[in-house]
Amino acid sequence: MPFFLPRLTAALSRSARLLMTIVMTITMTITILFCAQWPQSLHAQNVPAAPAPQPTPAAAPPQLVHLQDYSKPTSPFPRILQPYRGQELPPTSVGNSPRIDSLMRDGKLYLSIDDAIALTLENNLDIDIARYNLNIADTDYLRAKSGANILGVNAGIVQNTPGGGIGGLGGTVGSGTGGTTVAASGAGTGTNGLVNSTLGLGSPITSFDPIITGTLQLDKNETESVSSLAPVPILAQNTYTADVAYVQGFQWGTALSVGFNNTHVSTNSPTSLLTPDLSSNFQFKITQNLLQGFGPGPNLRFIHIARNNREISDVAFRLQVITTVDQIENIYWDLVYAYENVRVQEEALTYAQKALDDSKRQAQVGTVPPIQVVSAQSTLSTDQQNLIVAQNNLQLQELLLKNALSRSIEDPVLAEADVIPTSTMQIPQEEAVVPTQDLINEALAHRAELVESRIDLNSRDISGKAVRNAMLPTLDAFAYYGGSGVGGDVALPQCPTGTVSSRCYTTLPPPFRNTNSVGYGGTLNQLVNSTAPDKGVGLTLNIPLRNRAAQANQVRAELEYRQAQVRLHQLENQVRIEVRNAQFDVKQNRAAVQAAQYAVDFARQTLDADQQKLKVGLTTQTAILQDASTLTTSESNLVSAKAAYEKSRIELDRATGLLLDHSGIDVADATRGQVSHLPQVPYVAPRQDVTPGAAPPQTASPQPPPS
Repeated sequence: MPFFLPRLTAALSRSARLLMTIVMTITMTITILFCAQWPQSLHAQNVPAAPAPQPTPAAAPPQLVHLQDYSKPTSPFPRILQPYRGQELPPTSVGNSPRIDSLMRDGKLYLSIDDAIALTLENNLDIDIARYNLNIADTDYLRAKSGANILGVNAGIVQNTPGGGIGGLGGTVGSGTGGTTVAASGAGTGTNGLVNSTLGLGSPITSFDPIITGTLQLDKNETESVSSLAPVPILAQNTYTADVAYVQGFQWGTALSVGFNNTHVSTNSPTSLLTPDLSSNFQFKITQNLLQGFGPGPNLRFIHIARNNREISDVAFRLQVITTVDQIENIYWDLVYAYENVRVQEEALTYAQKALDDSKRQAQVGTVPPIQVVSAQSTLSTDQQNLIVAQNNLQLQELLLKNALSRSIEDPVLAEADVIPTSTMQIPQEEAVVPTQDLINEALAHRAELVESRIDLNSRDISGKAVRNAMLPTLDAFAYYGGSGVGGDVALPQCPTGTVSSRCYTTLPPPFRNTNSVGYGGTLNQLVNSTAPDKGVGLTLNIPLRNRAAQANQVRAELEYRQAQVRLHQLENQVRIEVRNAQFDVKQNRAAVQAAQYAVDFARQTLDADQQKLKVGLTTQTAILQDASTLTTSESNLVSAKAAYEKSRIELDRATGLLLDHSGIDVADATRGQVSHLPQVPYVAPRQDVTPGAAPPQTASPQPPPS
């Protein structure tokens, strides 16, 4: 030990000199910079600037939200004050992407399913809201790197797009607007409910960001004396104080602190030995946690959890894109159904109008009774009502789709534009046979909810270890080195030999042995030349008796971890059920399409046969109207069955987590808010009745892989 102390003292002394120099330099630089800006600040406060004229806001192109990495701090070089100024973020944009204008033809919006998805990735507000969570997670990671606790990130799914349904299969096709709900996420969902969690608990963490504190004080104090022994009736004392301290923590539970204090005292007291009296001292101290808070695990827990939350934000954003694309495809096929249903009702109305005209002519010549005219008129009125209902539903579906594909529908051109779907449903000749277990394995590997839950388990494991470490007593080892110095001018004469008086001095401190005046430089030199050193080592022990709070936290953290494990297992079971149910729906809806197609073929052949019979008088016009009504119902059912089949395929892709992969959707495009690769939805064909040249040509999308 005697050999160790001199070396430790020398090392600490050298380190103290270096740190003291650095601290003084930084303090002086900051003081000069702030003082240089002080007159400008006063002027800015005294003379308010005139408000600039506000220009009329114009529809701006959408901002690329996630271009800047907010997990990196603002560099203080070369502008040293930059970290203390707020960043200017781009304003929120409510303008639609230029893609909408490129799809407009003669006041109509010609829209394929691929274009609809592309517009969704660029303009949908649900995705826009979720996109901000990526940058919010960046800021939480930056906060954690400073040693501060994290604030958490909202990983919920936003479902505010009306008309998309829930899960892709909500409601009857074409029956109404559907509707969605808002997922609250954060506190209020998941295993935490509406209570706090042990996630992130543990031992306190000293800030990893260096902190410099300083005090500059000027004090002038005059005190009236009430004692007969007082040397002066009013004691005047002027004190100038300049203190600075430096504190920083490290990942191993190490804390470094450096304190540097200065005082300058002048007084009119005739008994004061030094006037002015200069006093300086500093201390360099290192503290190391040995039990609670030891090691990088407890001290870096917020950083690890924030990094996991950033990864969860990426997965949650992918889930948001999947959910929104699922909704948009459902809305699009509802629009296709509404569009086709209007055509079917128009054909039915044409049949009814022709039957009424024929009945009137035949009634005039007496070949049919007048009651048949009344029957034909009733059928015509019913078909007119059905057409109005179909047209209203089409307008509603157009409004829902335009709202889902745009940031704002206030544009009068877009608001009044008719939406013409240029994609139609294509039923494959044969359904790909994929074993159910293979689909389940795909879902277990790709479902975003399962990925989020597994990452959350990792965060809880990290937090649980920190909570267990916090059960230990606090044992800190510390070592310090410091020094003090004095200076000033000797104000009293030397006492004669053998006399002692308060108005003279007998002995002086070592710096004044050869001089009557020591300046500030000499005072600082005493701090590091071992004139009056202060050094030592020690241990600090803190043992909480019974330790009930730490025990409760540790048990609760373990219970929450096991609860999250059960939740993950529950999600896996739910995924298995969803995959099986989606596969059943595909089979059932395909069978429904085939049955509806046979019904249409039979109804059309029956109508053709009865029309031939009518020409030779073997049937009546009433039978023809009944055949036409049956054909109309069959065609409407066929369109609805095809839409349900397409929705069931979308649901199967969603259930397996492969919706984006099968549709050729690039998540990076959704993250930027600009689509560079047009999606390609499978089992889709271009419509044949679209006016040539009215819309961009569209090719059939390739078939997806079997899995």
